[in-house]
Amino acid sequence: MFRLVSLDLNGIRPAAAKGFEARPKASAPIVWACIEIQAQADTVHGRFDTVADMKGRFQFAEEGLQRCRRRSARLAIRTANDSKPNDMALEAIEHETGPAPRASLIILHGLGADGNDFVPVAHELDLAAVGPVRFVFPHAPTRPVTINGGHVMRAWYDILGLDSHLQREDEPGLRESQALVEALIAREKARGVAAGRIVLAGFSQGCAMTLMTGLRHAERLAGLVGLSGYLPLAAKAAAERHAANSDTPIFLAHGTSDPVIPIARARQSRDALVALGHPVEWHEYPMPHSVSAAEIADLERWLLRVLGG
Repeated sequence: MFRLVSLDLNGIRPAAAKGFEARPKASAPIVWACIEIQAQADTVHGRFDTVADMKGRFQFAEEGLQRCRRRSARLAIRTANDSKPNDMALEAIEHETGPAPRASLIILHGLGADGNDFVPVAHELDLAAVGPVRFVFPHAPTRPVTINGGHVMRAWYDILGLDSHLQREDEPGLRESQALVEALIAREKARGVAAGRIVLAGFSQGCAMTLMTGLRHAERLAGLVGLSGYLPLAAKAAAERHAANSDTPIFLAHGTSDPVIPIARARQSRDALVALGHPVEWHEYPMPHSVSAAEIADLERWLLRVLGG
């Protein structure tokens, strides 16, 4: 069963176009929507290398995706302190497992990808014990990315170089995207989901944005999930983090053969968070810069725990 949250429809490219097999799953009501977030901040970027290795593991409803293309809805919201919108729009796919969601899971993709990359995850996670859940898969804005020769792609912030020792981070881009993610959280709260029932998650750049935003959020969130990523602006985390999320559970996972973000950097991020007193659950998997079935199974158990399932 489908319903719309708004009119002025815009099509959404289905995840099935990326080569996933399609199979109907579950009979619970599903809601697909395209949300437009208008903000004054510039936008930023992120790249999810590929989830091709998930092919055959994550399957989702072909019928639902086709209806999503025809019936995706757009809503306009603004980030805090916005006085007027500009031309930047952040879109997202939504999936609800039932009416009146009791929890929300916001999942941020990586560099060069879009929200479709993690749609299959919503169909693999069994969170029935939690009650109805709303999954939000935002598409990062497009921008030139230095490390990729200035090519324009979806990214939460610019990547200036691969050498983490040089600490060349796009701080303005990170902070602009932080405002966008804050707007997503605010929207969930406006729709009746308390901050303590919201999990913020991300892959690669999305992981960076999850930690960047979650640690600084002024209300305690249910949890933070970082997959194959790192802690951005690590030197400023202690001074800028908010006490409200000092004990928020954090799930971190990484591939031992990741060629994009070496596991050494991920371990450094883990150690920095632990040193600050944050409760981190750490997982390593024999995989590259990707997502594995074992990882999703571990994540499901963690989500059931932090959301009270």
